[in-house]
Parts: sequence; structure tokens; C-alpha cells
Amino acid sequence: MPPSLFPSFFLGGFECSAHRRPSGRRVDVIDATRHDHFAADDYARLRAAGLLGARDGLRWPLIERRPGQFDFASAEAQVQAARDADVQVIWDLLHYGVPDHVDVFAPDFPARFARYARACAIFLGEAAQASPVHPPTPVWLCPINELSFFAWAGGEVGYLSPFGQARGPRLKRALVRAVIAGMDAVRDVLPTARFLHAEPLIHVAPDPQRPEDAPGAQAMHDAQFEALDMLLGQLNPELGGHPRYLDVIGANFYPYNQWHHHAQHEQRAVLPPEHPGYRPLSALLTELHARYGRPLLVAETGAEDDARAPWLRRVASEALLARAQGVPVHGVCLYPVVNHPGWDDDRHCHNGLWDYPDTDGYRPVDAPLLAALRDVQVQEAAQGHAAADRSSEALPGGTATGWPDAQGPPTASAHAPQPDASDAGALLHQPPAGPPLDVADRVRTTSGDRGAG
Repeated sequence: MPPSLFPSFFLGGFECSAHRRPSGRRVDVIDATRHDHFAADDYARLRAAGLLGARDGLRWPLIERRPGQFDFASAEAQVQAARDADVQVIWDLLHYGVPDHVDVFAPDFPARFARYARACAIFLGEAAQASPVHPPTPVWLCPINELSFFAWAGGEVGYLSPFGQARGPRLKRALVRAVIAGMDAVRDVLPTARFLHAEPLIHVAPDPQRPEDAPGAQAMHDAQFEALDMLLGQLNPELGGHPRYLDVIGANFYPYNQWHHHAQHEQRAVLPPEHPGYRPLSALLTELHARYGRPLLVAETGAEDDARAPWLRRVASEALLARAQGVPVHGVCLYPVVNHPGWDDDRHCHNGLWDYPDTDGYRPVDAPLLAALRDVQVQEAAQGHAAADRSSEALPGGTATGWPDAQGPPTASAHAPQPDASDAGALLHQPPAGPPLDVADRVRTTSGDRGAG
């Protein structure tokens, strides 16, 4: 079993999209969920629940309101809160939303993203140096979240800004160029920075009733790998790809990530886990690692309403099965970790561990999901201890070692702190201090309604 890259196997992710809707209204999920306002409480909750790693986001539209002028006031509370709670964060630099003065199709987009990424590296690097942890842990970044989905939704079908139609391949290449330029800029400031490349992990199959759709299904399935192949330099090498641009691969996996292909994407038939054509997540992770040979993280996963707890149990079991079979799966990120309204209709999406905050920042917890989290944490810890015991018995002198990580020395998670029973109990049973905030006028997002391509 490889030593872990993160201080706990299970992480919590704060949805952080900041894109514009077709109406022109901008989504700002961090503001909508009040995560920036109650960041200290949110990160304290993560730690109390044993989630010592997280995904969070920097909002480019707020940071660079004027071209070339960077102001990180909007992110200071989140960065300080994570540092105070000693939670390791992977920071998204671009989660769909760009400033209004940035054109992702323009020739200068990669350079503009690189300038922004460099400014982020300076800001986060200074924060890391101020941390009481020495030597400071590496700064972790996700340069651009889900290049494949961004290109499909923003360039192919006009669902997200910039609302392009039939320009998905062009947008995907632009995003890859931007990631490459951004990583170079970050490494110029922070040579030890680590990167997550979060992409949808999907399975697309032809409908047995439409065998003529098989070529289209295969093309759609294979499209999920194009962005990573471009970063490696194996596809469109003129973009500048190279193996040094592919670090940890994030597999974003939701209940709707497997479907029967249809030429009209709105007519896709989603395959539920009990469908005979559904493929186990462990098999998909095994194939992903075999293709790229990189460490993996289930970087997003979650479901809504009563499906939340059983979905986490299923995903955790599959991820741990893959890890037991030798696949370097370094964690599972519960995403999102707090509820938020939907991208399209502002409906209240019950898909997180915690709900909207009240006026004092208290967030009611979803008891079944918390119970499921506790169970899978115990399951993971037991697997880690068993593997360590086997390794110790097999080595001369009884010294246990883990698989070496080519990217650098990670920290071990087999003995990561488990949820404190009293703290977690307080999170579950503490009565709300007041009415929840009125969030009807805030724009929010959901991980539902997503596709890939």
C-alpha cells in the first residue's frame, strides 16, 4: 500500500464555481453557502469529523477585477481557517468562472491565466511559510477543474460560459495550453508545488437496442482522456505537453457518470449501479492507473438526499478495493461537503454533510451521512493497519515501508487522526442557534446536471 499524499484518506470539498449563467447572472457558490464568512467554523468541522484534507477554491473573478491587478482579500479567510485547523487544501484556481475581461478563446488566454496562477502561487506560498508547520507542506493546486466538462459544457453545447457551440475541441486545447502555462508559472515561484488534475471518470456504453451507436459511444468514452493525453504530450504535441505536466489524477465520479450513449445528450439513459452494464468504480480506477501510471484521488463524489450515505459507502468500498489490489488511490473527497442550491434553479440541493448555516454559522449535519463517514473511516484505518502489519512481517527486522512515490515523500495516513467522538457528536447533536440564513437570493451550484466530453 502506498504511503498517502494526504493526512487523511477522506477529504471534504467545498463547491467553488464562479461562472456566469446564460441569463448573465454569476454563480458564486462560496458566497452563496457563506463558506468565506464562516470558513473558520467550516474547517473546524472538517477536522472534528476526521477530514484532514480538503478541496477549496480561489475565485478569479473577485481576485482580478481589473486586468493585471490581483487582490486576494476574498480568499484570506479560507486560507487562514485552513491553516488554523491544520487541514491540507488543494486550491482550485479556475472552477469554471473567469473575469468578464478574460476571453478563454483569445490567443492571450494562456498567458493571462499564467499571470493569475503566478500571483496565486505567491499568495499561497507566503501563507504556507507563515504556517506553524515546518517545513511547510507543499502547496497543492488544481489549475483548471474538469477540462473535459468545461470544454463540453462551455464550448460544445453552450451550457456554461462562454456558451460556445460546436467549439469544444478548440476550448479544450485552449484550456490545456493554459494549464501548461500556469503550471510553469507556479513552479517558477514554488518548485515543490503539487498539482491535481480533476477530470470526470465516466463509462459510456452503446444501447443494446441501438448497436449503430457503438462508434459514437466509444468516441464519447475515449474523449474523457483527451485532456490528460494532451498534457502528457501524447495528443496534439504542438500544445507543449510533457509528462512533467501530469501529476496526481483526480477522478470525479457521481451516480450519473455511466450511461447509454445517445446522439442527443439530453436523451442519455443513466446506468444505475444495479444495471448489468454498470462497471465497478474499482475497475475504472484500475484502468485509469494502468493508462497513466500516476497517483489517483477520487476528487469528487456525492449524491443527493437519501442516496448520500449508501453512495459514500459504495464509493469508499470500491476505492479501498482498488487500493488493496495495488492501485495507488490516495483518497476520496466527499463533494460537496456543504449543501447548496442548484446551478439552474436555485433549488436546495441536499448533497452535503452539512446544510446551510444559521446566522451564527452553525450548520445542521446529515446524520446518516455522518454515520456512513465514520464507518468507512474505520474500514480504511483497518485496511491500512492490516497492510502495515503484513509489510512489517515481510521485511527483515520487521520494518514497514510503503511504495515510493516518484513525485516526492508523502505523509502516512494509516495512523491519521480519526474523528473525535465528542466533537463529532457535538456536530451531530448541537441544536441550531437560530433560523438558517435566507439564501433564496444567492446563486448556487450543484454537481447534478453534469456531463462529460
